[in-house]
Formats: sequence, structure tokens, C-alpha cells
Amino acid sequence: MDIVLSYMFSLVVLYSVFVNPCYGINFNLFNASRIFNHEQWQTATVTWYGPPDGAGSDGGNCGYGDTVEKPPFSKMISAGGPSIFQGGAGCGGCYQVKCTENDACSKEPVTVVITDNCPGCEGLVAFDLSGTAFGAMASPGKADQLRNAGKLTNAQYKRVSCNFGQTIAFTIDSGSSPYYFAIEVEYENGDGNLVETALQQTGSNTWMPMFRSWGARWALNPGSSLNPPFSIKLTEAREDNNNKTIVAENVIPINWQPGQVYRSFVNF
Repeated sequence: MDIVLSYMFSLVVLYSVFVNPCYGINFNLFNASRIFNHEQWQTATVTWYGPPDGAGSDGGNCGYGDTVEKPPFSKMISAGGPSIFQGGAGCGGCYQVKCTENDACSKEPVTVVITDNCPGCEGLVAFDLSGTAFGAMASPGKADQLRNAGKLTNAQYKRVSCNFGQTIAFTIDSGSSPYYFAIEVEYENGDGNLVETALQQTGSNTWMPMFRSWGARWALNPGSSLNPPFSIKLTEAREDNNNKTIVAENVIPINWQPGQVYRSFVNF
């Protein structure tokens, strides 16, 4: 008898929670984030550009220059379509990409970094890989066969966290002066996009917001001469919606020079 009563009580509770319109369905008990994996693979169009064993094109629309050839990028880079490049906000983002539709595909993912824009890419979600990165998706000895395919319309991708090390590089733009200051920001860790950058000069408690000039370049027109050394504050918008901010204290020295690269002691 007790078992029957317990069973009937359970049915009443389930009815009250999920069916009875007086109570409504409690979607918090049916949270989709607990059921679906947000890191699941998604579909994209993937092409390649530049020399077969090259790094696409030096520099690109993120402004990284020849660093695309060197570690940690090591030619494993990609231009991104509109939803990937995001007007420059996607610069430096890391993705895993793999293919399964071609006989030459290894079906194993490769990790690439967004360093360029692909305005002519077909489809909103698109990757235009370097020849090196595209060939890396192939089984051993089949890189050229895969590159000959040219385009993969059902490749898979997902965003992953970057892990470049413990420092961030700040390259001073060649046009910088005491009255105009611009930097390329490179090698940020994490799975988010750099969305805010600010500068603080010596003797001031005020952070001056910098604006995204293009790609990974951030600039400041202060209206008067700046007083180095400078601290740089960076804010990253992350996949979990928890923005993170770090400060590179006095990372730009008093005797800074255009074209020089300065490194922080912190990273995301």
C-alpha cells in the first residue's frame, strides 16, 4: 500500500511541475546547458590561400606582420569570415578545425589562430586557412591531395582556449609619437575576444580608453603629450560571459621607441 501511495504522489508532483498550466513548466529543471555540450563541433566552409607550405600572407588584417611565420603561430593560421573575424575582435582567437568529407582527411583536428579577414569567404561561418594549416588536416602523405580539393563545405570547427604562455606582446606602431600612441596586442590567452584596452600614464590615476584602429591595433589620441612609462589595461569578453580584466603595469617603458616590442609579466 505504501508503495502505491508513493507512486501516486510522484505522479501528482510530476503533473504539477511539468503539465498543470497553473504551475507551468519549470525550465530551470530542464536547463539545456546541462544537456547539450556548448563545445560541440559546428559546421563551416574551409578553404586555403597563399603558398602550399606557407602562412597565408604575412601580416593580414590583424596587423601581426611576419610573426605569423614564427612560433607560437608557426604558419598555423587562418583568415576568418564575418562571424569569425568580427571586425577585428576575433584577431588572435584559437579554433580547432577538422575535415571528414575527403578521402585525404585524417579526421583529426588542427589548431589555428585567426590572423586575417576573409571578406570574400563563402558563407557566414568560414575559415580560409594557410596552405600549411590546410595540409595539416590530411592523413600522412596526402597534404597535396587535400589541398587539391580546394574547398571543404562540411568541415567542423569549435572555439578553444589559446595558451601562448605567460606574456602578452605589445608592438608599438611605427607612427606613434608623444601625441599619438598605437599598439598591436598579441598572444592573449583564453577563449575570449579582446574588447577593451586602456592606457594609464605616469602621475595619473585615470585610465584613457583606446579605440580599435583596425585588426589587433589599438590607438589613443590624447590631445596632449603623454608621460611614460605606461600601464595597459586589457578586458577580454569570454565564452562563459564572465569578462576578465588584467593590467600590465608599466609595460611600456619611459624610453619606448616606435617599432619595438614590449612584453608583459601577466596574461589571461
